[in-house]
Amino acid sequence: MPNLAPLFPLILAAHVSLAVALFVPSLLLPFTLRNRSVEPGFVAPEPGRVVRTLGWLQARGSAVVGTGLAVTGVAMLTVLGPRILEQPWLLVSLATYAVTAIVVFAVQRPALRRLGARDGIATDIEREAWRAKARRQRYVAYAITTAVGLIAFLMSTKPALW
Repeated sequence: MPNLAPLFPLILAAHVSLAVALFVPSLLLPFTLRNRSVEPGFVAPEPGRVVRTLGWLQARGSAVVGTGLAVTGVAMLTVLGPRILEQPWLLVSLATYAVTAIVVFAVQRPALRRLGARDGIATDIEREAWRAKARRQRYVAYAITTAVGLIAFLMSTKPALW
């Protein structure tokens, strides 16, 4: 196997970029729902290019990004050695990332798909329910952002946790 140590800065940059890219659609898409009307008879215009790209990344790009994340993770383990997995800050970061990924894939993504459709909204009660669900997804996005910030803090400071 070739020596990957000289490539470590590139591997690290790619790994961090891919780790963040996996969550970016779930962080940003809830905020595109804010200004969408759900008034009776309203026909929504097609989403803009950025929203379409985020939707595509969320629906189809996750497998590619996730594969790249796994490959760069294995490459980093190859360079740093398996003892890095004994570091408490890394274990907490990985656990936080895993919980966040579960929330994103099991909660946020299906909810965003349903909210994006806006089907069957006819009454004021349904409109208010839609708005409340959209607001809830923004709160979930704030929680995801907080988790990403915690991971970034742990990865950059490497504190002695125990």
